[in-house]
Order: sequence, then structure tokens, then C-alpha cells
Amino acid sequence: MTLFDKPALDVPAQLKQWQGRGLVVEDESRAQHYLAVVGYYRLSAYSLPFQLGNPEHHFITDTSFDDIFDLYAFDRELRLLVLDAIERIEVSMRSGIGNYMATKYGAHWYLNESHFACSCDHKALLADIELHCKRKKELFIKHYRVKYSSPRLPPSWVVMELLTFGQLSMIYDRMANACDQKAIARLFGTQAELLRSWLQTLSYMRNVCAHHSRLWNRELGNAPKVPKKSPSSWIKWPIEVSDDNIRPHVRLYLGLVVIEFLLQSINPESSWHQRLFELMRKYNRVSKAHMGMPEEWSTDSFWRLSEE
Repeated sequence: MTLFDKPALDVPAQLKQWQGRGLVVEDESRAQHYLAVVGYYRLSAYSLPFQLGNPEHHFITDTSFDDIFDLYAFDRELRLLVLDAIERIEVSMRSGIGNYMATKYGAHWYLNESHFACSCDHKALLADIELHCKRKKELFIKHYRVKYSSPRLPPSWVVMELLTFGQLSMIYDRMANACDQKAIARLFGTQAELLRSWLQTLSYMRNVCAHHSRLWNRELGNAPKVPKKSPSSWIKWPIEVSDDNIRPHVRLYLGLVVIEFLLQSINPESSWHQRLFELMRKYNRVSKAHMGMPEEWSTDSFWRLSEE
């Protein structure tokens, strides 16, 4: 193994290094400002598509600092757009799962281990919920503790608001009764097998966005399953992109499709798809292939853009 001995560079030296590799910088003061407030390492991730890939990391001819920063800005706006959509889906999922299970099994259904598969660590789940209840200062938790002595934990409609998206996904995935999963999936216009996968995908995407990580050209750690028989409200399949080296079924575009499908089910009047279109049009030089997105994605009837 080789010893790491690279020296730390200050901001002017960082910019000079990029310029030495062929980067065009029209406004050095502006470039140094963004290197200082965003960080060389973070921006470096967005510089890779503009490099030739050799050991010297030379830039493609005429690549400018603005090319790199525009890609960074696009990814930031994309993360905010995705987070906004996932928030709406998450809220609806909390309500849908909580309402269905509480109506069928009672307010404290989650305390009963029989509602969960053997693969669920029920004791750990309850310990997490109890910890959340102790930490949270919301009035509804204080009210429950003051007024009720048993059960020690609040009803599920309160607990649903305390869970992380990952925990919510896990609870749905590990329900013991497949009929319950199917009934909840029908609330969102889909099948249980797909919804289990989609919640895992959305939880992964949410974590990427929440930690301000790169989203644009990421392979999804939990790629969503697709319908075995495409329904009428689905994209053209298979996905075809301009770069044969990219596997579109594990790229971001399919995650965006899942988001739009669920939003259409939750609120048919949602304009999220239009906001996505406007973002892609604003940054029309961004590589769609790296998102697993077809060049003519917006003409697909799934996105309802031709109707507007």
C-alpha cells in the first residue's frame, strides 16, 4: 500500500491546480469564493464528467468553472425538488399505514408482536419508539403521559409521526399479514411487492438528499422494482439512454418515475412533474444519460406534459 502524502492546498492553490489541468476560469474571484464556501472536494465530484479520465485529470477542451458549478447547482435544486416530493409521500404513507392498521387492529396494534414477521426485531422497534417518546417534547406526547398510565406508549397515530422513513419502510416490509400489505398498497394504486421496494428506494433517496450528497449521476443503492406487466400509467419500457455503458434500471430516473406515480395517486392535481420539467429545461446541458433518463423523456405520456 502507498503512503498518503498529498499536501493540503489553500483555495488559490486549488484553483490554480484546476487551471493547470486546462480549466477555463473567467472570474477567478468568483471561482475562489465558491471553492471557499462549497469546498474543493465537493465540487471535484462534479468536475469528473468534464475530465478526460487520465491520471493527470486534464479537462476536456473549453470546459469552464461555470460548467462545473452549474452541474453542482442543478444537483442541489434536484435534491430539494426530490425532498419536497418524498415529504408528501412520506406523510401520506404514515397516514395510510397508521389509519388502516389502527382501524383494523386497534390504536396500539404495533405493540402486538404477532403483526410482524419473524425477521422484525420487535423489541428493538419498541425500544426505539420509547426512546423517541422520551426525547420528543411535543405536547401530544406529554398529554398522553399525563392522562394515561397504560399502555406506556401512545397510540399508533402518534407513533407514526415519530418514526423515521426507514423505520416506516421496515414496518410495512415486515408486516406478518400479506393481506394488510396488499390493502395498503391498493390505497396508493400499486401492488405490495412494488410498494415494499419503492419505500426502500425512497428512503435511500431521502437519505442521499438529507445528507447533501450527489444525486444526479448516482446508482440507487435500492433500485426500485418495476411492474412485471406495465400498467397504463407507466413509462415506456425498457428505458433507452444515449450511453450504452449506463444501466438505466439502477439510475435516478426510475426513482423519479416512482415518485411521480405515487404523487399521481396521492394527488392527481400535483404539479411536481411540471417542476421537474422546468428544472431539466433550465439546466438543459446536464447529461440525462447519467440519470438513466431518455433524451426525449418528457414526450412520454406518463409525465402528462403534452396535456399542459
